[in-house]
Amino acid sequence: MPDDERNNERNNEKTRDNNNFSITEMIVRVIITAIVVGLTAFFTPGFSIDGLWSLIIASIVIGVLDYLVERFTGMDASAFGKGIKGFLITVVILYVTRLIVPGFHVTWIGAIIGAIVIGIIDMIIPSKAAI
Repeated sequence: MPDDERNNERNNEKTRDNNNFSITEMIVRVIITAIVVGLTAFFTPGFSIDGLWSLIIASIVIGVLDYLVERFTGMDASAFGKGIKGFLITVVILYVTRLIVPGFHVTWIGAIIGAIVIGIIDMIIPSKAAI
C-alpha cells in the first residue's frame, strides 16, 4: 500500500473518531466536571454554588460549552493545557455559565482564580473531562 493511501486511511480514522459522540463519555465528563467545579467553588473566593442542582446544571452547561468550543474551534478548553488561549476560554466558559445557571455565582476575578484552580486540579488528576 503506498504511503499516500496509508496517510489518507489514518486521516479518515481520526476524522471518524473525532466525529463520534458518546453519551457515556458526556455523562462521565459531566460527573468529573461537577467534582472539579465543586472543589473549585470551595477553594475560590468570588465563586460559589447554591446547591447540588445548581452544581449539576452548571456542570452540564460547562460540558456543553466545552464541547461546542472544541467542536467549532478544534481547541481543547483546558486551563493550562493550551496556554493562554485555553486559560482564557476556561475563564469565559465559567463566566458565561453564571449568566445561564441560577445559583451559580462567579465574578471575573473568581473566574480567573477558578480557572487557575481548575488547572491545578487538572494537573493533579489529569482528565479530558475537566473543563
